[in-house]
Amino acid sequence: MMAQYLNILYLFAAILFILGIKGLTRIKTAGRGNLLSAMGMLVAVIATLLKMQLGDEALGILAGQIGWSYIIAGVVVGGLIGAILAKTIKMTAMPQFVALFNGFGGGASVMVALSYSVAKILSGTPIGSFDMLTVILSLIIGSVTFTGSLVAFGKLQGFISGKPILFPGNKLLNLALALAVIAGSSYVLLGIVIPAKLVLYLIGITVVTLLMGILLVTPIGGADMPVVISLLNSYSGLAASATGFVLKNDLLIISGALVGASGLILTRIMCKAMNRSLANVLFGGFGADDFAVSGEKGKQEYTNVKEASPEEAALTLEGANSVIIIPGYGLAVAQAQFAAQELAEALEKRGSKVSFAIHPVAGRMPGHMNVLLAEAKVPYEKLYELDTINPEFKTTDVVIIAGANDVVNPAAAKEKGSPIYGMPILNAYEAKTVFVIKRSLSPGFAGIKNALFEYDNTQLIYGDGKKVLQQLINELKEL
Repeated sequence: MMAQYLNILYLFAAILFILGIKGLTRIKTAGRGNLLSAMGMLVAVIATLLKMQLGDEALGILAGQIGWSYIIAGVVVGGLIGAILAKTIKMTAMPQFVALFNGFGGGASVMVALSYSVAKILSGTPIGSFDMLTVILSLIIGSVTFTGSLVAFGKLQGFISGKPILFPGNKLLNLALALAVIAGSSYVLLGIVIPAKLVLYLIGITVVTLLMGILLVTPIGGADMPVVISLLNSYSGLAASATGFVLKNDLLIISGALVGASGLILTRIMCKAMNRSLANVLFGGFGADDFAVSGEKGKQEYTNVKEASPEEAALTLEGANSVIIIPGYGLAVAQAQFAAQELAEALEKRGSKVSFAIHPVAGRMPGHMNVLLAEAKVPYEKLYELDTINPEFKTTDVVIIAGANDVVNPAAAKEKGSPIYGMPILNAYEAKTVFVIKRSLSPGFAGIKNALFEYDNTQLIYGDGKKVLQQLINELKEL
């Protein structure tokens, strides 16, 4: 009877996970979605602990002689670390924070699979073929996710160069490592390995795939990290699902599959937004060609750039009936989202219609810019996606670009030889007047010059994004 109640709890937790993911699709319901998902995880943890007490074989093998004191201590310490990180992490660092979470999920799957295998071997209990397959899948996917996510974190945090890191024979080495993993896994699955050496083979597979995770992500440039994060998020879900088969835990299989599927869908959306091929992401090394091509173009000098002061820009804004603000990663770095909202309010008081145009990759991950603007209390109704806002640019009086670069570069639509050609962009160049707030003429992540800066309707306002926006607000008040 108790087992039936536990299954009901698992079903309830799975429903909460699904509702939570659904809630995360919109800014208005994202907070509720997070809360529902957290409640689902709490229910899942409680149900799993109760199941262990009922003598579940797989969980019992892992638990061994570990008492409740260790389990409670782990929950408390882990919860405390999570709470501290959630309170102290800056919104601008959210992408690398997510990358770390992905890595921890993959690492946990590896530890569970190894612990289960070692405990089985030490007890003299044979591991069935299907169980061994799930163990190996957990080790491979989890290891690649763990080290790949750490590399992604390092690139986003600046610990590792954001440029593609390649060396002669990089792809051949990846191929050799992949063949080694396939060979080792085949030996284990076919039962050729004697039990005494089984642990060594499993550890060997883990070490090789850990190295593969590093080599698969280091050749990818910083501009493509949003896609990589989405893909690694999917990997962490697949690793968790495989671990669910190891533990024979239905909820872990369901939740892992949900994360894996949603991650793949998000990856596909990101690839479309950045005009990338999913095959390039899967096999690593994409982005390298872009930088190789852009190296020469990035050195080209601008010949027709007009500069404007905040005072001159304010005079133009005073008579604008419609204004579109395009925020980018530079705005996030400058923590200028609050100033952007204040400027929008100042313009609306003067009768201007103000909208915010959000590119799918604004910031450094999907939804990153939406979260930043929500933090500044920008109404969700004023946030417009690329497809919705693009037709409006032709009739817009003024566009203010704050920290965005590649996502407004007309080269993506007009220059077939450009490395970003075909990438969907915000058509800011079609507006009557464009003001670009930028510290300098340095290129964006793609490493190429922005053709928009030389357009006749474009003027640059040099300076820190937050300070320039505040100057615009002050100038408008004086007018």
